[in-house]
Amino acid sequence: MHNEVNASIITIGDELLIGQTIDTNSAWIAKALNDIGIWVHRRVAVGDVWEDIWNALDEESKNCKLVLITGGLGPTADDITKPLLCDYFGGKLIIDEIALANVRNIFENFLKRPLLDRNIKQAELPDVCVPIQNLKGTAPGMWFEKDGCIFISMPGVPHEMKNMMTEQVLPTLKNKLTLVPIYHKTLLTAGIGESFLAERISVFETALPNYIKLAYLPNYGMVRLRLTAKYAGEQTKKEIEDKFQQLKQQIEDVLVVDEDITLQEVLANLLKTKNKTIGTAESCTGGYLAHLLTAIPGSSAFFKGSIISYSNEIKSSLLNVETSTIEKFGAVSYETASEMVKGALSQLKTDYVIVTTGIMGPSGGTPDKPVGGVWIGVGSKNKVDIKFFHFRFDRQRNMELTAVNALNEMRKLILQEH
Repeated sequence: MHNEVNASIITIGDELLIGQTIDTNSAWIAKALNDIGIWVHRRVAVGDVWEDIWNALDEESKNCKLVLITGGLGPTADDITKPLLCDYFGGKLIIDEIALANVRNIFENFLKRPLLDRNIKQAELPDVCVPIQNLKGTAPGMWFEKDGCIFISMPGVPHEMKNMMTEQVLPTLKNKLTLVPIYHKTLLTAGIGESFLAERISVFETALPNYIKLAYLPNYGMVRLRLTAKYAGEQTKKEIEDKFQQLKQQIEDVLVVDEDITLQEVLANLLKTKNKTIGTAESCTGGYLAHLLTAIPGSSAFFKGSIISYSNEIKSSLLNVETSTIEKFGAVSYETASEMVKGALSQLKTDYVIVTTGIMGPSGGTPDKPVGGVWIGVGSKNKVDIKFFHFRFDRQRNMELTAVNALNEMRKLILQEH
């Protein structure tokens, strides 16, 4: 008998509510749970307020069999999660010897600092919990069970939480609960808006059986389409595969990849498959493209380097852009972008290059060269493509849209050549 298991995630900390810290923990936890067949019912953020945390525990445990909590386990006075949980489950705090040995080892052998009383207190745990050891930090986690609900408290520090989840929490949940994986099939499109995409596949969407859901996930000039089945037996899995193939056929001209990966990963895989190298010459993106590509493990196999030619002097001295070209046409121009491509190919000695030159804003624009206007160039020794784009957003979003379109133009050029 398969059981439906819903989870709720509670993140604790005033810093989350005032926007000082971005909550990345919830997104990571939700995906990790989804991968093993647990659906996240709700995500809740609360401040460092005793009553608010207590009420959140009451409310979330009414609707879920699993409540995961992050944050509030540090050594300072505002870290109230542990004493609160001790009261909530009717326990008393005692020293956990394994946790204490871990804290002592970190301070004596790694930090080379004296062990303070407040650090020793981090090894105190409610006697009614099952300790979850922290292999990456000093604050252990806690596992409680009450009225058929599992409560798991973990540190808010992302790398500590992730290690605890991966090495201990997820394996225990899989052994303890009978779960059916939630099955997803995701593809990525580019060059078409969400509403136009929805119109094109409206008949397909209407004909889907009620246990297969279609989701639209738009982001920076791209739209992901995801098919999901909550209960995926072999027959359901086969039907999703069939529907996925039908969906791909209907949007073939705008399909980028039929996997749930980023555009930079698509480009990286393409370069590695073709055994080709790439570099960037960036003005308005300031190295952002290079960052996206080098964030991929193993990027040294295809990425050689970048020239951040933010000033006109660097465009001329390192990319060999003619001073007369900049004087006549300006730095943000087809002509300058063209010479940047040629210069980058010569200097970086790569098979392909991407270049950007534009005005990201919020100031610096003119009637002829508006804010958000950018020339993107992609090229090889055989072919060069230069295109103008005009984005109408803030500086950060303009930069991200520039990067997305640059990566996609590079992808298309490689496919044309091969």
